[in-house]
Amino acid sequence: MRVSDFDFDLPPERIALRPATPRDSSKLLVVRPVGLEDRIFRELPQFLKKGDVLVFNNTRVIPAALSGHRIGRLGTLPKIEILLHMRLDGHRWKAFAKPAKKLQQGDRIRFGAEGKVCLLGTLDATVEEKGEAGEITLAFDFHGPILDEAIAAVGEMPLPPYIAGKRGTDEQDRTDYQTIYAEKEGAVAAPTAGLHFTPEVMKSLQDAGIKTEFVTLHVGAGTFLPVKTEDTAEHKMHAEWGEVTAETVKRLKAARAAGGRIVAVGTTSLRLLESSGLEPFSGTTDIFITPGYRFRAVDLLITNFHLPKSTLFMLVSAFAGLERMRSAYAHAIANDYRFYSYGDASLLFPAP
Repeated sequence: MRVSDFDFDLPPERIALRPATPRDSSKLLVVRPVGLEDRIFRELPQFLKKGDVLVFNNTRVIPAALSGHRIGRLGTLPKIEILLHMRLDGHRWKAFAKPAKKLQQGDRIRFGAEGKVCLLGTLDATVEEKGEAGEITLAFDFHGPILDEAIAAVGEMPLPPYIAGKRGTDEQDRTDYQTIYAEKEGAVAAPTAGLHFTPEVMKSLQDAGIKTEFVTLHVGAGTFLPVKTEDTAEHKMHAEWGEVTAETVKRLKAARAAGGRIVAVGTTSLRLLESSGLEPFSGTTDIFITPGYRFRAVDLLITNFHLPKSTLFMLVSAFAGLERMRSAYAHAIANDYRFYSYGDASLLFPAP
């Protein structure tokens, strides 16, 4: 399909710079096969039934935005901005660098300030490999838990460029940009549909007999990348690591067999469940879902409002129908819904 098929006019003021307070006071647009309904997120349980299962992504966002300088070469020490996006092993990460043209294989980059990180006061890394579109492989001098502590000390929360370009990151983002059930560290972007959930909403789900399950997909920075091709078939997704355990699969299949629906909380949960085919899964996925895809694992989807021509808007159009999503988004824009990571939510029923 043409990428232009997924374009629409989004006023810049519709992009939320802060989340709703409290989280569950955000708007919820219910998108059924026929009709739209404006509600509040805390009312979500009313649209589900006993025996349904919500599947959450329990990844935890790390402060993966790093700022440093190239060192060790004669001349100037250019400033380098790094966004980590996928852990390779105990000391190596794939990352996006800006400006990547200032780096060569073998270059050294120093992050942090004197006295801030471990015993050395700094966090150093070597450019092990250069890829395309600003992607590099970094080999850090530290390893394992020590490296994780160092990154946490010098890094900032990796807010999407649509937010970071309008305001600076602050300490509040370390709380706001994390789900209340975040557990397994490794994501460099939040599974943002989960940001609306509060302990009160979780309890109301439990009281209604709605079950919860957790999977893990470490969301990568590739989720921020624009689609630069003219045809969706030519776009390449970046791989992300995920896991669905055998125990979780067993419970999901049992719930479905008993008439329950599988409700993906966010596109990250959906992409992982569809990658798994409701079988145990552990590894990387680069699944790219566009209209025409046949869904196998997910019956309902909770998700935020996405940007024009993004892979996420393509995914929701595949799930609920392109024309339905065009109408839903036009309604959301006209009724002051807030878009993207800190924005409002929608509950999508699948296209007939």
